[in-house]
Amino acid sequence: MKIAFLVGQFPVLSETFILNQIVGMIERGHEVDIYALDGKADRAYKTHPEVEKYRLLERTYRVPTIPANKYLRQLKGLGLLIVNFYKSPLFLLRSLNFFKYRKRATSLQLLYSSLPFIGKDAYDIIHCQFGPLGILALDLRDIGILKGKKLLTSFRGYDISRQIQESGNDIYNQLFIEADFFLTNCDYFRQRILKLGCDENKVIVHRSGLDCSKFIFTSHHPHPDGKIRIAMTGRLVEKKGVEYTIRAIAKVAKTHQNIEYNIIGDGDLREQLQQLIQDLNVGHIVNLLGWRNQEEIITILNNSHIFIAPSITAKDGNQDAPINVLKEAMAMGLPVVSTFHGGIPELVEDGISGFLVPERDADALAEKLVYLMENPQIWPDMGRAGRACVEQHYNLHQLNDKLVEIYQQLLGQGVSKIHSLDKCEVA
Repeated sequence: MKIAFLVGQFPVLSETFILNQIVGMIERGHEVDIYALDGKADRAYKTHPEVEKYRLLERTYRVPTIPANKYLRQLKGLGLLIVNFYKSPLFLLRSLNFFKYRKRATSLQLLYSSLPFIGKDAYDIIHCQFGPLGILALDLRDIGILKGKKLLTSFRGYDISRQIQESGNDIYNQLFIEADFFLTNCDYFRQRILKLGCDENKVIVHRSGLDCSKFIFTSHHPHPDGKIRIAMTGRLVEKKGVEYTIRAIAKVAKTHQNIEYNIIGDGDLREQLQQLIQDLNVGHIVNLLGWRNQEEIITILNNSHIFIAPSITAKDGNQDAPINVLKEAMAMGLPVVSTFHGGIPELVEDGISGFLVPERDADALAEKLVYLMENPQIWPDMGRAGRACVEQHYNLHQLNDKLVEIYQQLLGQGVSKIHSLDKCEVA
């Protein structure tokens, strides 16, 4: 099969779930092109080794950077139109149809977004990662510049939470009608798009997988030095709830001073969180480590005892699915503490593989951390339960095999056959 993956930025360290699918299709012998439709590469300075191993940047086509300034955007757009007009005059003119495409045309988004597709042959599968890219793909397909037999869209988080709050419940109406099929990465989000009007026969759950062979299970026990090391991985943005864990750690430190909290990641809230750490006088306990590559993350987790992921619903409505960093920690045998949030309860079984607490509840987080610290004898059982869950429901190789089957059935016998693979979930 010839597959086009439509993504935002590429590569992005926090979106290994997309990278895993791309690599999985290449390993299975399929031809893959990647279209980065907001043009930029990730600002992070560390690159996933598989990007280099599979020479993915050579397969990546980027939209030219769109200037924020209206006049610069128009000036650059005119230059791009003049330079590329002879290659595809009809399609580029269609991208400027202000009456039909409205804001996407007036902002020149369609013109800029059309350029990477000039001269490309038709694809068997066009797989859009996140709902808004599905909408953009519809317009690109309508003007004729993007050609493919089947259009599939994955919903993964912000697109079915924050995007709805910003744009309204009808944002995906046309997409639900015109696209061929949809995937969600948890049942929580599947139920959401059904409520928005998606045909239940056109959507299944296809979870984001993990290569468990890269995350070796270890039965964790207290270190001889007595220090309890707690870890977290994630972007420093509101929905990750880092603030509440820092506050929880400050509470725990009043009675348990021999602890260490390592936060792996970076983001817009770094300075604000650094100030909070200083205000709470926990700078000797809490470490903002910045981004780390996968090998470095594994080393940190191997030396940790508890993993925490305090996800919250952000003020703009943004929510998480079962996040990959939780799966990684569970695969490595760490007991976890997380929240009753989004699709996370589908991954973490409260009291079995870890603990779940209400969102934004620093007291509850502190209580569960103290309980785990004072009861290390339960760590191994929780770790084994977490590993078993990840192996059973989030096996990357099985999920990528299923994704190939979804593509093939979509091209062949249609959506009814896809549902026969697994009634409402591909696990």
